[in-house]
Amino acid sequence: MRPAAPGDDGSWAFVLLPEAASKALPRRGRTSIGGKLNGQAFQATLEPDGQLGHWLRIDTALRAAAGADFGDAVTIEMAPVKPEPEPALPEDLRQALDACPLAKAVWNATTTLAWVDWVDWVDWVDWVDWVDWVHWVESAKQATTRQTRVAKACDMLVQGKKRVCCFDPSGCYSKSLSAPEAMP
Repeated sequence: MRPAAPGDDGSWAFVLLPEAASKALPRRGRTSIGGKLNGQAFQATLEPDGQLGHWLRIDTALRAAAGADFGDAVTIEMAPVKPEPEPALPEDLRQALDACPLAKAVWNATTTLAWVDWVDWVDWVDWVDWVDWVHWVESAKQATTRQTRVAKACDMLVQGKKRVCCFDPSGCYSKSLSAPEAMP
């Protein structure tokens, strides 16, 4: 599908995963996958759709290599990547951690998967609430919000907190993490 609001690069596309495909994944939040689109190999991160499912962004290069155009039926094969790749640390968060040795010590003592997300098991629900420090910082829509989140991340880490208590990257209740709207 073509996104209704593609931003500066209007040539990317997206696919909403069928419910059964999302349920087969290890988590409801961001999940790294490897796969093939029309036989073209790729690696990507699935995003939560706000409905306990996922969506896949297909960039221009992959779309061209797979010979896929907007509206085409495509064949997608995919599987979770194990182990989960270490997330790219945003430069502003890296600088803040470098400037705060106590926060950096807690960060460095955290496993790679915990950097990507933190497990909070809920007894009465069959899904996992994953909190992703990097995603929390990068999902800020305004520069001031992002700066506030970087500072809060360091404060929480200094306090020994290893998860963001106020952010749901699974999209289970966060409207900000929904799938893109499709162009009519």
